[in-house]
Amino acid sequence: MRAVPWSLRTHVSMKRLFISAAHKSSGKTTITLGLCRALVQQGLRVQAFKKGPDYIDPMWLAQASGNPCYNLDFNTMTHTEMRSMVFEKSRTADIALIEGNKGLYDGLDLDGSNSNAALATLLKSPVVLVLDARGMTRGIAPLILGYQAFDPAIKIAGVILNQLGGSRHEKKLRTVIEHYTDVQVIGAVHRHADLVLEERHLGLIPSNEAREASAYIDRIANILRQEVDLSIVQALAAHAPAMTPPAPESKSVTPQDIRIGIARDAAFGFYYSDDLDALAQAGAKLIPFSPIRDTQLPDVDALFIGGGFPETHMSQLEANLSMRDAVRKAVESGMPVYAECGGLMYLSRQITWRGDTRAMVGAIAADISMHDKPQGRGYIKLEPTPMHPWPQTAEIASPLQAHEFHYSSLTNVAPGFQYAYKIVRGTGLDGQHDGLIYKNTLACYAHLRDTSRYHWASGFVQFIRSYKTARGTPI
Repeated sequence: MRAVPWSLRTHVSMKRLFISAAHKSSGKTTITLGLCRALVQQGLRVQAFKKGPDYIDPMWLAQASGNPCYNLDFNTMTHTEMRSMVFEKSRTADIALIEGNKGLYDGLDLDGSNSNAALATLLKSPVVLVLDARGMTRGIAPLILGYQAFDPAIKIAGVILNQLGGSRHEKKLRTVIEHYTDVQVIGAVHRHADLVLEERHLGLIPSNEAREASAYIDRIANILRQEVDLSIVQALAAHAPAMTPPAPESKSVTPQDIRIGIARDAAFGFYYSDDLDALAQAGAKLIPFSPIRDTQLPDVDALFIGGGFPETHMSQLEANLSMRDAVRKAVESGMPVYAECGGLMYLSRQITWRGDTRAMVGAIAADISMHDKPQGRGYIKLEPTPMHPWPQTAEIASPLQAHEFHYSSLTNVAPGFQYAYKIVRGTGLDGQHDGLIYKNTLACYAHLRDTSRYHWASGFVQFIRSYKTARGTPI
């Protein structure tokens, strides 16, 4: 019998689970990491997703699963886009794990329209609750019952008890849950001091900085194999309702004739996987380079310097004088450059943090000061100005939806700069503007996301092509 093409199937079985919690800091990221790696160790291909704007957790999840992790965000994506992404990225996987953010019913809107529960409903995904059960016994029952009753449409397929004090504690909780509820206990994870991940002002230490990150994930997986029933995990995922394939998209194949140098090392690593896919789709080949280790830039047409933690590596960045000089010359020569947050900080004259000041590239005539509290945090809305250097399509949603999270601010900014964005909501560079423009460089605090509402990746690549054509450089 001939197999039915994907595009002609009306419903497709796809194993998936939504991993959520009762509240933030319940340990769901640690549990999800362990599940990803443990399932991979069983020979399965695992696809991970993360709800909301986040770079650090997806970096860990990608390392745990061995595949790029993709973000799902109501703020920047349509419902159709999120369903399509899960379908397309999971269709060659054996199981998909979607990690929520905060608690199951937490969200910005009163009606819960952008909550984890809303995403689980949209994706028709069974939910596994990770419950931090420290100090709990009989009280675990009304917690579970309340979560079930709050929205009967949500299918809570099971719970994983976390941070248990020992076998007696586990036995009591299992007895209570079995007596008062109909929810299955998938696992009971005891307290393990060696599984505590170091945190920083933006959350977990990124996996590209953490030494022995893979060994750490292996330790979690080894524990979960003993304390979580992986056969139940797979069985619950297999009961997820079939998904309807999205309408096939007509994507033109663009030759990769543009070379973009992308900063990737311990200081810079905040990139969305689908943004990188979009750059490649637009015709860009991404060439990694390290502002910490490399002494020269690769042979490229443009630079993309994303976010990260330049402040924690500023002594190394300062010491690499040859790279700072190479980046400054590239900016001054007119090479197209896009810098987000950490990239903006690196292009500045200097960074001051905890009483220490270090010289940076110096291409942007401004200094960076670090603060103890966030200077900009959360979703940000932007209105492109007429000075924006990249082509702007008529289809873009206005205002643009993005996000920011920075503990730094610009000081001693030279007068006369133009800006690519007007702030509608948020902080940006100064509460009014974002997207500082210098020559062919665009540097901002906002983190953009390439979606149907704003295809920034193709705009940036078109800008690079126009620059090459104007210079008479062969494409």
